[in-house]
Amino acid sequence: MIPRPEQWRVGEMPSWVNSSPRFSIDRIEACVSRHIPAEQPPLVGMNDEWLSTARASAVLVPLVETADGVAVVLTRRADDLRNHRGEISFPGGRVEESESIVEAALREAHEEISLDPDDVSVIGQLDPHATFVSNSLIVPIVGFVRGTPAFSAQASEVSRILVVPLRDLADESSYHNEWWVSPRGTLNIHFFLLDDETIWGATGRILRQLLDVISDDQGPA
Repeated sequence: MIPRPEQWRVGEMPSWVNSSPRFSIDRIEACVSRHIPAEQPPLVGMNDEWLSTARASAVLVPLVETADGVAVVLTRRADDLRNHRGEISFPGGRVEESESIVEAALREAHEEISLDPDDVSVIGQLDPHATFVSNSLIVPIVGFVRGTPAFSAQASEVSRILVVPLRDLADESSYHNEWWVSPRGTLNIHFFLLDDETIWGATGRILRQLLDVISDDQGPA
């Protein structure tokens, strides 16, 4: 269920839609590694009290090579979880006191989809994102997965694992965005439509930024 408000409008398409962006590993690594992440998410509807109580979280954005090009690994959250049940997300969770953001992202990916941390080459970090429902400040870590891993879902948290080619996400039939008028201000909401799933929320924002960063014209061919 998408909680679309009464006041909303369709947003403009980004330049990478249907432009056949170059999704080679070398280009992705160059673009993501040079990205300088913001220290805080856009402060729409936030205040110092919210920022002081938000819980630090990390997600891994795992990229794998497939017959259809570079793809991203996503999960469908279990239907009985407390927050964001049934939504498409990246493997991730709370950052524990004794670990770094990268360590938390790798640990959560290992717990949720059985991804061995030693099989991941971390290449960079995207901007932090806020979720009000779970009061989280999420930092996305981007990494390439070496080889052909045998993913396995932890049933208590993950009901499904999806491997989606980046070129499919960049297609006009998959992506669109909307501007929602809300009590927290006017919000830009990003959607990626798969055959039988809809990606939106924080995951949609992270994917949109990933595609923006990769499509930077300064990247290599």
